[in-house]
Amino acid sequence: MAESSRRRPTDLVLLALGPVLAGAYAAVNHAAIREAVRAQIAGPEWEGGPLGPGEMTALGTDVWRLTWWIALFTGVVAVAYLVIGALLRRRGRGRTLLMVLSGVLMVPYALAFLVALMNPVHSLPGLYDSPDFAAGVPGWQAATPLIVLAAGLTQAVGMAMAASTGRRAARAGVEPAR
Repeated sequence: MAESSRRRPTDLVLLALGPVLAGAYAAVNHAAIREAVRAQIAGPEWEGGPLGPGEMTALGTDVWRLTWWIALFTGVVAVAYLVIGALLRRRGRGRTLLMVLSGVLMVPYALAFLVALMNPVHSLPGLYDSPDFAAGVPGWQAATPLIVLAAGLTQAVGMAMAASTGRRAARAGVEPAR
């Protein structure tokens, strides 16, 4: 009994980490894009005037939008996993459908990771022919797709734990504590 009471919130915490990590992916990439925009403006090829506080170049805006969409898509899938995991903890019908849906949702998670792995922050400066922007991207930015991967893996573990908790509750005929 003591083991299950310690384990109960763990699955929900792991499931809740998905949306948090999606937000972290966006925040970390925003900081990297800001650094790259500063380098682009300071570079010798910059032809525009000085930017105001909070403004970005066209390249910085485009890269940020694509990164934001990746984070938003990941966040929506992560919230869906959180809801499914919370529903799986309950006893009752529909658990098989929820498990199938959680398996199907792994495909969009994998696609988001693959798009993040293509790393638009490093790819788009080549299309814009902006070596100053590319040179200004911090080296740690290349590891940010791992945040999306960590979100998916963390939620997969949380989903398995939630399903196990719900299965035990269904066998015992009681609702798990929240």
